Amino acid sequence: MAATDDRWVTTLKAAAAEPASTLFCFPYAGGSPETFRNWCDGIADDVELVCVILPGRGRRLKEPRYERWQPLVDDVFEALSPRLERRHAFYGHSFGGRLAYELSHRAAAAYPGMTRRLFVSGCRSPDSPQARPFMHEMTESDFRGAVEGMGGTPAELFEKERLLRLLLPTVRSEIRLAEIWDHRHADGVDVPITALYSLNDPIDSWQTMRGWKRFTRRHCELVEIPGGHFFVDSHPEHVTRVVNTRLGNSNG
Repeated sequence: MAATDDRWVTTLKAAAAEPASTLFCFPYAGGSPETFRNWCDGIADDVELVCVILPGRGRRLKEPRYERWQPLVDDVFEALSPRLERRHAFYGHSFGGRLAYELSHRAAAAYPGMTRRLFVSGCRSPDSPQARPFMHEMTESDFRGAVEGMGGTPAELFEKERLLRLLLPTVRSEIRLAEIWDHRHADGVDVPITALYSLNDPIDSWQTMRGWKRFTRRHCELVEIPGGHFFVDSHPEHVTRVVNTRLGNSNG
């Protein structure tokens, strides 16, 4: 895949200072770059803020969605590889946290020393069992109700039937991947981990995230953030402050 192929990424904020590093951000199931666009004012000037765009949303709305983990990880890693030769970090929330962890394995092995940190938020550790019943197995009406009840999808979207029919299959397929995900590796990543959680998160709180310390050969910390499951949307200033300090920046 050519380095100029930008289907996979959108740069939300260019780094204005050196030495620069890139923060690759992965949204929750069905999420968009808008979550991370809200971080632009808070992210330090020497961090390039990039959101990874998966099929089934935005400009890639009509592209086939992924049904298995390995092809997804392979394709995203190939797309990002030209950008991984320089210093970078990964941030993923919920489903995105799982994908960020998988990519950290690949990136740390292929580009030693370039992955500065893995940030996972609202995302159970690989050995923490997924809550049942599975959302992705629900009937259409029950699934809609569950998604609306989670709170991450704008309420007005549920009043736009045509758009909802286009987007919900992506949400369901990514929730399915999140729910069937488990420990796929013999050992943890060779990257420090910062795991962000909320005590008020009804999906993945401290109880299901505390196991992350077993999945890195480096340091792991758990950091509490106010808000519910979607604190990446509701409390960006708290999240960017953590990101800045862990990447070695003092502002924010």
